[in-house]
Amino acid sequence: MMYAGAQDMKLTALLCVFGLMMPAASGQSPTARRSVVLISLDGFPAFSLEDPSLPVPNLRRLIREGASARRMTTVNPSVTWPNHTSMVTGVLPGQHGLFYNGTLVRSEGEFGVKVEPWIEKEKMVHAPTVYDVAQRAGLTTAQVDWVAIHKAQTITWAFPEVPTLDGTVEKEMIARGQVTAAEIEKFRTLNIVRRDQIWTDAGVFILKQHKPDLLLFHLLSLDSTHHTYGPKTLAGQDSMGFLDACVGRLLEAIEAAGMKDRTTVILVSDHGFKAFDKRIQPNAALSAAGLSHAVRVIPEGGTAMVYLDKSKAAELGSKVRSLLGGLEGVESVVGPEGFDALGLPDQSKEPQMSDFVLVAKPGYAFAGAASGPALTPIPEKQGSHGYVSSDPDMDAIFIAWGTGIRKGAVVDRVRNVDVAATAGKLLGLRMPEMKGRVLSEILE
Repeated sequence: MMYAGAQDMKLTALLCVFGLMMPAASGQSPTARRSVVLISLDGFPAFSLEDPSLPVPNLRRLIREGASARRMTTVNPSVTWPNHTSMVTGVLPGQHGLFYNGTLVRSEGEFGVKVEPWIEKEKMVHAPTVYDVAQRAGLTTAQVDWVAIHKAQTITWAFPEVPTLDGTVEKEMIARGQVTAAEIEKFRTLNIVRRDQIWTDAGVFILKQHKPDLLLFHLLSLDSTHHTYGPKTLAGQDSMGFLDACVGRLLEAIEAAGMKDRTTVILVSDHGFKAFDKRIQPNAALSAAGLSHAVRVIPEGGTAMVYLDKSKAAELGSKVRSLLGGLEGVESVVGPEGFDALGLPDQSKEPQMSDFVLVAKPGYAFAGAASGPALTPIPEKQGSHGYVSSDPDMDAIFIAWGTGIRKGAVVDRVRNVDVAATAGKLLGLRMPEMKGRVLSEILE
C-alpha cells in the first residue's frame, strides 16, 4: 500500500510529464479557457469616433454592447512601435526600450545612427510582454502583423508583417487555398489594402484552426491613408469603413470557432493623426552649417530626436540647440531637463535616448532629407503623428467587448499602458510590475 505523500508525489510527476501543471517559477494562474483578441487599427484617432456619421457599424456595435473610453493616452514618441510595445508590456519606452519603429544602432568608427527594425524580439524588447507571460503559463499565443516581435520565442502561431513560404501558418493557408504562394513571395510589393486583407485572412484562419488563448492583430492601411491624405478626409473615412469590415470578419470567425462565450475583444489604436503642410528638414540645416559630421536628427513626424557625436557634445551642444531651435516651425527644443515630463529617460538610463528632442508647431512635421532647404511647403496637406502625447490629436481609441466586460461602461480616459494589465487580468495572469493598471471599472 502506498502512503498518501507518495501518491501525491506520483500524481505531481504525472502532471508535470503531461504538461498539466504550470511551472512554479511562472507564478501564473490562467483562467480556464478564456481568450483575449487584441486588435490594433493603426493610426485611428479618437476624435474620429466622435463623428456620428463615421461608417463603422461593427465598432459601434462593440461600443454599444461592451465598454469604451472616450480617449486613450499614448506614450512619447507617439509612433507605432513604442506605443504597441507599451500596450503589451504596460511600461513606458524608457523601460521597454522602443523609441522608434526599430532599435537605434550607433555606427562604429565614424559617427552615425540608424534605426534597425529586424532585430530579434528578445534583444529588442527589454520588458516582459503579456504574450511572454501567457505562453510561460501554458497558454497558446498568436500574432498577425504585430510589431517588435521578430522571431519571438513565446508566440505559438505567427503570420508576420513579412510572411515567408517556410512559415508554419503560411504553409497551412497555402495548402487550404487561403492565400497563394505567389502572394506570399511578393508580399512586400502588394498595396497596403491587399496586405490588410491577407492579414485579416490570416487572423480568421488562426482563430478558426488554432483557437489561440491570446491573439495580437494589427492592420496598417489607415495609417498609410492618413499619411498620404491627412486626417478628417473622405479617404480616411473610407479606410475606416474598410477596417470596420475587417473587424467584422474577425468577430464572425470568433463565433464560427465556437469561442464567443469565452473571448474578450480589446480594440485599440496606437496613436492619432495631425494634418500638416510644411516639412522641417533639420538635417539639411545642419549640412548647410557644416555640422552634419557631428550631429544627426531622426524625424518622428511631430517630434525629432537629435544625436550629438559624444566626443563633440560639450563643444557643440549649445550651438546645435540654438541653430535647430531657430528653424521655422520648431516650437521648442527639449533637453534632458525636460525628458521626465515627456515620460522619456535620459542617456544615463537608456543609451538609445537622444541629446535633444525637437517639437514641431501645428501645421509642421519633421522630415529626414539631408540636403535642400530647411523648410519645404507641400502643395496639399498630409498627415503625421509623433507629436507630443499630450496633444489631444494623438489620443487613440479603446473599446472592450465580450466575456468579462461590463456592458455600457464608458470611461473618460485610459492610458495605453493599462492594456497589458487588463488583458492579463482577463486571462488570469499575474503580470510583472507595470506603470499601467487593471481597468476594473470596465470589468464585470
